[in-house]
Amino acid sequence: ETTVGRRQSGRKKMTSPSPTHSDSSGSSKHDSNQDSWEIVEGLRGVPASMQEPDRQEGLLLKRRKWPMKGWHKRYFVLEKGILKYAKRGPDVSIKGKLHGCIDVGLSVMSIKKKAMCIDLDTEDNIYHLKVKSPELFEEWVSKLRHHRVFRQNEIAMYPHERHLFHPHATSSPSLNDSLRKRATLTKQASINQAKVSSWLHSSEDMDKCCKDLEECESYLLELNLLLKSMEVLHRTYSAPAISALQVPSCISSQSPRLHASNPNLSTTETNTQEVCPESPDSPTDVSRLQEDFCRLANNSESNSTKTTSYAHQECPGGSHSLVHQASNESKASIPESISEFFDAQEYLLSSVVTLARRRSALPAPSPTSSVSLWNILRNNIGKDLSKVAMPVQLNEPLNTLQRLCEELEYSELLDTANQTNDPYQRMVYVATFAITAYASTYHRAGSKPFNPVLGETYECDRSDKGYRFIAEQVSHHPPVSACHADSRNFSFWQDVRWKNKFWGKSMEIVPMGTTHVTLPAFGDHYEWNKVTSCIHNILSGQRWIEHYGEMSIKNINSNDCQCKITFVKAKSWSSTVNEIEGVVTDSKGKVVHSIFGKWHESVFQGDPPSATCIWRANPMPGDQEQYYGFTQFAVELNELDSTLRPLLPPTDTRFRPDQRLLEEGNTEGAEEQKQRIEQLQRERRKVLQDNSMTHQPRFFKYASNNDTWVSNNSYWEQRRDPGFTKMDFPVLW
Repeated sequence: ETTVGRRQSGRKKMTSPSPTHSDSSGSSKHDSNQDSWEIVEGLRGVPASMQEPDRQEGLLLKRRKWPMKGWHKRYFVLEKGILKYAKRGPDVSIKGKLHGCIDVGLSVMSIKKKAMCIDLDTEDNIYHLKVKSPELFEEWVSKLRHHRVFRQNEIAMYPHERHLFHPHATSSPSLNDSLRKRATLTKQASINQAKVSSWLHSSEDMDKCCKDLEECESYLLELNLLLKSMEVLHRTYSAPAISALQVPSCISSQSPRLHASNPNLSTTETNTQEVCPESPDSPTDVSRLQEDFCRLANNSESNSTKTTSYAHQECPGGSHSLVHQASNESKASIPESISEFFDAQEYLLSSVVTLARRRSALPAPSPTSSVSLWNILRNNIGKDLSKVAMPVQLNEPLNTLQRLCEELEYSELLDTANQTNDPYQRMVYVATFAITAYASTYHRAGSKPFNPVLGETYECDRSDKGYRFIAEQVSHHPPVSACHADSRNFSFWQDVRWKNKFWGKSMEIVPMGTTHVTLPAFGDHYEWNKVTSCIHNILSGQRWIEHYGEMSIKNINSNDCQCKITFVKAKSWSSTVNEIEGVVTDSKGKVVHSIFGKWHESVFQGDPPSATCIWRANPMPGDQEQYYGFTQFAVELNELDSTLRPLLPPTDTRFRPDQRLLEEGNTEGAEEQKQRIEQLQRERRKVLQDNSMTHQPRFFKYASNNDTWVSNNSYWEQRRDPGFTKMDFPVLW
């Protein structure tokens, strides 16, 4: 397969830039080897007038966005610093067929000459491009460099015009064109404003629409107050009728849905549950509140219908815009907790155990960091970051072994699965559990966990949740973390290996390995893979994380059903983020159940509007932003009290001094200890190498038949007899 490129000259020819500018031939080289990545430098000096570079177009190979496997041909057009692409050349100019636009000036560009690869990191996406011909590679790199400097020069000269060249705009006019049109547009805008004002004053329908919208808002505010009252009752009486609330018949018979954003509002009628026998007045209160809620919901639905009809009249060609905007604005004024009410038939599977002895906060908030990530990462474009030493200021006071334990925060889903006779419904619970493993990452893009040293261990004995968990770092190069958890209702184990790559603005995390769960009541053994993760805005702005790809879940002991979950990759022009969707199919491929939701928020089973909420994330602590974005479960993971201390092996993560010092807010001491611990590890590794020895994990063994690490079932026995204090362990810190 060959890649064809051709160039079409523009009307203007590229001339040498001003002496104050880089000629864009300079680059920051990692080394002289052409097989390494090279960062292309951008604009230097003071912005000055530059002529527009020639247009460049042709076919290139582009790596698929997800699941990041394989390459396909796409037609690219580079013009005025904006790179557009589509399947075919003519499609580039057609709005509906254009696949994407890249602002080259705002992207980090890196190249690998030997592989003839070009990478563009735009913060929202990482674009991997490849050219088969060395001549075409040089041609494209040269043009991209020139267009990049030209685009950066425009942005530097006219930063307030930056929005005019947004790559997702329908067209990208030159700056001079936009400036020439400004006076005309301003005059037209004033005329149009007068016309619109006159039209609004004369429009009875719009007046009526605005009035109804105001009524809707008042109803929603009243609904919110009712919801708060119901929540108070729920906390006071632990009322099941609210946690598994049935929709009153006055709604189900008239209103199939209140709004598309609440797809789980059930229209089915089931028997209501008895509410707290020892509190005879609570059912009456709840019923009264439900009736009030029903009345207000009908009123708000009725007004919403009216508003929609007005929008139909006044918004030809697309009635959704006004309604969507009004709904979002009204919804924005209401706390997120209102969505909890709409969970008809909701199964609240979260633990309600009161943990009086567990801590509720970390000893100190996260410190502010002044570390320049660019100085650390600029020489590691495209490289595996697991081998790159990072300063402790970038860490959170947990390590990777504890992060694995976080995947069990919602283990109640597996408890429920082990008590569910229907194999298809069991798969729904297992699949939802697999999704919840990513929930805690939503607030954690700003920091990274500590890397465990070889031989480091971690245990978590949660009698309140009914499981015991152990983990061990079984390999250093490559880094491999293994874990195992046992419960009456399930066994859970996995070993995880990651490849972390930095692309200029984003860091991509590609996991390897398989997660296993067994359910003893049915002899089920489930397996699934993890999906790709990407942290955006590494160097500046608000960091955020997304997960994308396909997760395949199968029961290797039965062919009854399978499940596929898609973590949908966010599109920069869409407000939809963090979505998941999946299906459970039978042995013939027929869909039995469907699930959807958001991996950080909630998962629903079925189709709207009668979908059932299977899982909802636990509420975050109020001060989570000051404490690394930790959930309450994460806050408890590194706690070390006097009763637990003598039972743990000296290799347990809780004894690690650098992590403990960071938790206490002492970054200087933490950095000093971190360097000392890393040096001790290097010395231990050298001793092993000098004696032709290999490290042998203590609590896990390698299973060569399926290339995985599994527990050797010795940890809890040794903990009990003879006890870890009577055993020899290496000095890790």
